[in-house]
Amino acid sequence: MLTFPYDRVRAVTYAHQWAYRRNPRYYDYQDIGGDCTNFASQCLYAGSGVMNFTPTFGWYYRNANDKAPAWSGVEYFRNFLVREEENEGPFGREAPMAEIKPGDFVQLDLGYGRFSHTSIVVAVGRRPNPQNILVATHSMDSDYRPLRSYSYEKVRFIHILGVRSLI
Repeated sequence: MLTFPYDRVRAVTYAHQWAYRRNPRYYDYQDIGGDCTNFASQCLYAGSGVMNFTPTFGWYYRNANDKAPAWSGVEYFRNFLVREEENEGPFGREAPMAEIKPGDFVQLDLGYGRFSHTSIVVAVGRRPNPQNILVATHSMDSDYRPLRSYSYEKVRFIHILGVRSLI
């Protein structure tokens, strides 16, 4: 299996393009639980170009009724990215705020006792902090939104390390 770099510029460019609109190639889950992780997955795919079609535990989207739970579920998204197995698709790890870069992801516990929101980081100051980490997201559609503008109980960061491919 080959490992190659994640294209952070493509992921962030996609985020800017679609932050306030919906790409017609993907279903909009806004009215049935939220569209934030679906949007995050679209951005991640724009920067990785590789899906993992493993039933149940993969990360893929064919259509609204044929997708992996990790494509649109907050916890599943995190679990797929930080998996220990070296299988196909993008991969990462939970990281401290200081290591976050554009193209990485932020997940928030908005006070429900569980992580329930995913955003893509689109800009970061020289010393990352909630004031200068800016995100794009759906389900509260925004772009260049400061992390500090959210009211949250807990935060976690997922730093993308690369992409694995069978080709």
